[in-house]
Amino acid sequence: MPAKEMSLNSFVVTIEKPLVEVDGSNSKLFPDKQKATSPKQFTWVLLLKAYRALTFLSWLSMGFRAMFVSVKKRIALSEMSEDEEEEPKTKGKLYRFLRAFLAISMVALLIEVVAHFRKWNLNLINPWEVQGLVQWSYMAWLSFRVDYVAPFVMMLSKFCIVLFMIQSDPNHVKSTRIALISQWFLSKFQCAMKGRYTSNQSLRPASWIGRRTGFLIQVLDDSDDENLQHLIRNEVLSWKQKGVNIIYRHRFIRTGYKAGNLKSAMACDYVKDCEFVAIFDADFQPNPDFLKQTIPYFKGNPELGLVQARWSFVNKDENLLTRLQNINLCFHFEVEQQVNGMFLNFFGFNGTAGVWRIKALEESGGWLERTTVEDMDIAVRAHLNGWKFIFLNDVRVLCELPESYEAYKKQQHRWHSGPMQLFRLCLPAILTSKVSMWKKANLIFLFFLLRKLILPFYSFTLFCIILPLTMFIPEAELPLWVVCYIPVFMSFLNILPTPKSFPFLIPYLLFENTMSVTKFNAMVSGLFQLGSAYEWVVTKKTGRASESDLLALAERESMNTNQEKIQRRLSESGLDVLTKIKEQDVAIPKKRNRLYRKELALAFLLLTAAARSLLSAHGLHFYFLLFQGLSFLVVGLDLIGEQMS
Repeated sequence: MPAKEMSLNSFVVTIEKPLVEVDGSNSKLFPDKQKATSPKQFTWVLLLKAYRALTFLSWLSMGFRAMFVSVKKRIALSEMSEDEEEEPKTKGKLYRFLRAFLAISMVALLIEVVAHFRKWNLNLINPWEVQGLVQWSYMAWLSFRVDYVAPFVMMLSKFCIVLFMIQSDPNHVKSTRIALISQWFLSKFQCAMKGRYTSNQSLRPASWIGRRTGFLIQVLDDSDDENLQHLIRNEVLSWKQKGVNIIYRHRFIRTGYKAGNLKSAMACDYVKDCEFVAIFDADFQPNPDFLKQTIPYFKGNPELGLVQARWSFVNKDENLLTRLQNINLCFHFEVEQQVNGMFLNFFGFNGTAGVWRIKALEESGGWLERTTVEDMDIAVRAHLNGWKFIFLNDVRVLCELPESYEAYKKQQHRWHSGPMQLFRLCLPAILTSKVSMWKKANLIFLFFLLRKLILPFYSFTLFCIILPLTMFIPEAELPLWVVCYIPVFMSFLNILPTPKSFPFLIPYLLFENTMSVTKFNAMVSGLFQLGSAYEWVVTKKTGRASESDLLALAERESMNTNQEKIQRRLSESGLDVLTKIKEQDVAIPKKRNRLYRKELALAFLLLTAAARSLLSAHGLHFYFLLFQGLSFLVVGLDLIGEQMS
């Protein structure tokens, strides 16, 4: 190619500065399009951030101040819990143990703080380099801890972990899955059963109830309040004047608590002609068609002894305590009761909202006064006598949850001490009964030991004793899957029957661990026949189940479950009864919130362990101990549930 053409067709480009990378947000290629930030704008941004920080700090300080004032007022106005007032020498051992454990932990924390900042370490300091008595004592403690204390704690923790895994085995997951999957099929089956029996002209429940001369209502009153007796008697009289076959029974000798009351009522001559008995506690409000929904299942099934309906709660959204109870009881009904009813034809009678065949009660020995869980007692004896049970998850009876922690704690104490009482009494009968080995194993292990003994024992020992102990004995530290992952997963399974309660997953986990001290104490008292095992305290309710707004709530719940509307009952509202009491100028004692010493001792123990965990940077262990300690503190100060003046 000619040189002239090359000069015309080729050229050389020289770049003195490399191209800058185009960022889109910070490009130097287009300086004219950039908008410089003025000092005034920068100042405003800083002022805005400072204002937000000050607002947050102000809100935080006001929150802490309000909490401090509330706690101070609560301590000043609170009373000691009734079960801790004037304790006899046989009581209070657990509290004394917790108090001693707390004192030792606080001393250990103080020494650990000194050791942390002075950087004392067994592996870094030679024996001849130890200076001072305190450092020598600390190094001696470390050596003793490694050789003697840590192995014992590790052995105890492994034992509790084994119990923890037994209680959290795949059967629990399997039963939850079975209950959720089969719930739809079971409801369809029950609806078909009811439709078939209703269409049968030989047994139309409504007309059957109307023409049966043995249809009778007994109102059993064990109260010692004369004003209440007068109101109930007037209410029964008004029903009797309307043509209802109703009888009011009040016992002057109140032996045997509820079991004694039921036993006395069933011994009346006019009951002998009856075939079935439906039992309801005072706060339960069944639908008018309750018998129509339950009695047909006995037709053509002579081996059926019990039909149990599900509870539904009128005040489940009243406060945090009732929300957490609702989670627990929904799991109990939809998983435990439903699965046991489907596959074993056996479950624990809930004491109310159920229909018994009177023949089953009589052949099983009737109501006995030997325990505080007469409902579980009769269920076990009926099961050993070959009677079958049916649980109806779609038949719901409105009732009420205890709204105060005091009432809930006493209820849980009775529910966990009574089964251990009963286990001691029923074990010989179970072993010598004619039922199959599988049923014996189910009664002993699953029905009694797993839920009523193993669960309270490992829950309290593992999370309230061993976990804080391992913060001072790091050689026996619990793995994260025990402290966090499996408990969260199990709580997730428990909350599945109530999907709307998922925001309360963590509070539910913390609260269940908090209740472990009550359940453990009750389990021990029932197992070893201590004095508190025989205490039968009526669970206090507020009376919301009979207020005038019951109808609206019941209708909303019926619409959510595609059930028929619950009709308004014909009796007077609980508000009317309350008005009558006020008109009589009855002096109602002023109630106050209480302090619970065991919960407070555990709160400070866990917070002390959390402080020790913070020094060692344990991560999730620290957060678990912190929030669990705060949970115990809230419960110990009675800041959960119904607040009293």
